[in-house]
Amino acid sequence: MQHVVRSRIRALPDVPSAVAHGTARVRSLVNAEALGVLHRAARVLLDDLPELTDRLVAELRDQEPAYQAAIESDAADVWQEVHRSLRHSVNSLIDPRSSRDAARRCSWKIGAGRAEQGLPLDALLHAFRLGGAMVWQGLVEETARHHPDDVRLLVHVAADVWNFVDEHCTLVAEAYRQVERRLTWRRENRLRVMTAALLDGTTRIADLAEVSAALDLPEQGRYAVVLVDGPGSAYAGARTAAVLPGTRVVWHTGADVELGIVLLTGEEGPDGTLARLARDVAGPPGARIGISSAVDGLASVGDARRLAETALRACPEGGGTVLLDEHLPAALVVSAPALGTALADRVLGPLLRLDPSDRDLLLDTLAVWLDCEGSAQRASSRLYCHRNTVLNRLRRCEQLTGRSLARPADVVEISLALTARRLLRV
Repeated sequence: MQHVVRSRIRALPDVPSAVAHGTARVRSLVNAEALGVLHRAARVLLDDLPELTDRLVAELRDQEPAYQAAIESDAADVWQEVHRSLRHSVNSLIDPRSSRDAARRCSWKIGAGRAEQGLPLDALLHAFRLGGAMVWQGLVEETARHHPDDVRLLVHVAADVWNFVDEHCTLVAEAYRQVERRLTWRRENRLRVMTAALLDGTTRIADLAEVSAALDLPEQGRYAVVLVDGPGSAYAGARTAAVLPGTRVVWHTGADVELGIVLLTGEEGPDGTLARLARDVAGPPGARIGISSAVDGLASVGDARRLAETALRACPEGGGTVLLDEHLPAALVVSAPALGTALADRVLGPLLRLDPSDRDLLLDTLAVWLDCEGSAQRASSRLYCHRNTVLNRLRRCEQLTGRSLARPADVVEISLALTARRLLRV
């Protein structure tokens, strides 16, 4: 910080040197007198420092609710802090060169300490400015009481006194914000670690109560996990998209996906909230969203994360939302990809070895027929061909695969094989 009093008057340009030198000499004499007045009053103030401290603490108690709480908690600590700050400030008025660094260290320590304790920065800055005002008022009153003719000289050092106050307010604010940033990072990192442990299923049972309080999630609630993946801007906007109004979601950024722990609450109940989540949530173009089944309690969030991963693997490559409970056959396929690949090869192998155009025509017809619940008429409308054409293609599929579309067991095999080909890209 700049020392409190120093001459900032310079000779004006374009003034004859004799006049300029004369003016500078007069002003130097005036400043020297002002310094003498300042030092004399400051020494008296230093002797009365306990009384000044009492006054400032009383003002803080009356004007600042935050300081009122601090004083009620530890009045001696607040008094000592105020006393140290005032002592350094007044000493800097008397001997700025030797007191400068100590005063700076004192202000920095106060700013950092109060940030650690959570005292609002506005209250702290108000305390410093209030202290500066009391010191200035004390200087003026002391001079007016014993040397009234010298009060006018204090005008020449007023700006430097208030620059000192402003500089220390800046120091306090900088120290406060540094600690605040560090505390915020520490708090956010702690929450990230807690959330990651929940999703990994590695949270200790003994720690669940602490995690519940820190994340504001009930220990015995009903939960689901949402996984969001998507390229570029879709991924960046996924958090906003994958949330319902009024739903409590704690997000975590993974290596490749965004993960959300969803507390299932609402008038429709946990299962109804889960269904609404799957129905209403849709990410931006290209986003893929997998939603787990519902699980009971924070301790089961790791299981929900694994279920959500399965749901995400069942999502179409082009994007979409998959609720695991509504896509269990697909989940079975992606949960055992080697078996799914073997099933597709065993059931669809003869079709897969056809010429690509013929192969795709038959496979598309099978998929559309299944999607139309076995209705050849509806399938023909979607495929833009005659109903008999659909039936002919289906008979050919039966001949090549050796499966009958009239037998439910064969239909299940074909449906799972088609799902495996789509999801596993067989």
